[in-house]
Amino acid sequence: MSIELSLDQQRFSAEPGENLLDALNRQGAAIPFSCRAGQCYACLVQCVQGRPDCPPPPGLAEGWYPACQCRVREPLQLRRGELVGQSLGVQVQALDWLPGELLRLRLQTERPLRYSAGQHLLLWADEHLARPYSLASLAGEDDFLELHIAGHRPGAFADRLRQWQVGDRLRISQLRSGALHYDRQWQQQPLYLLASGSGLAPLWAVLREALRAGHSGPVVLYHLARDRHSHYLAEPLAELAQRAGNLEVHLPCTAELPSVLAQLRLVPRQAQVLVCGAAESLEPLCRTLFMAGLPRQQLLVETFTRREHR
Repeated sequence: MSIELSLDQQRFSAEPGENLLDALNRQGAAIPFSCRAGQCYACLVQCVQGRPDCPPPPGLAEGWYPACQCRVREPLQLRRGELVGQSLGVQVQALDWLPGELLRLRLQTERPLRYSAGQHLLLWADEHLARPYSLASLAGEDDFLELHIAGHRPGAFADRLRQWQVGDRLRISQLRSGALHYDRQWQQQPLYLLASGSGLAPLWAVLREALRAGHSGPVVLYHLARDRHSHYLAEPLAELAQRAGNLEVHLPCTAELPSVLAQLRLVPRQAQVLVCGAAESLEPLCRTLFMAGLPRQQLLVETFTRREHR
């Protein structure tokens, strides 16, 4: 007996145990996909009722799943986020290779796009090759979308991005929210932002949003990188710290992790902490914060897995 599916008020069905992506696209739902390995997040859907048979995906807000990794066992009510069922054309405005082999990509959208600090989107290199990236730009302050892309890992996507030029046209989709954001209710609390590698991108946006909102509590940012050369936003962060009297910036290297952990043991229990980066880099940071007594609800974490760009 088939199982009922609902996607944005449209009715579909699936056989018991059928792959969710296959079931939807077999019936014309046109869910985009790329890797089919649950890594690129091109096929994300939000489950608002019922639960698919799928391991909890890392770095996603509750209820979001890559359809390619889901099996249908019960009726599901699903929906797409903004730009999920469609894509938006963008034009490359600037490409800058920053220290640490990191590409700062600035894109001009063909129409205005509403977004907030901490959100993600999907960047398409071609019809079947896409990767998710966090927005480093700040709406209302930057007139472009900015992405920070690690370019040192080999693969098809990395090969393509090295060929891009100013003026090239690309596509974006899957604008969505995750755990990271700034809440004005935090204004008087200590705010700690902990990033590793290109995980600094969304926290760069959140930091500027907090300061724009007049955050009055202390703001402390740590950016953990492989070496001194890989602190790719060192100069903008230093300039921001000079203008904002309540901002403290730390730029440790991986070899200095023990010292960082010792400092994190002193984080106030009333602090709000946002963390982003590779899972293996962040695990000791989060463990130290929990052991120091930080309440779990005050720690917002987004991780990504290190993978080759296929």
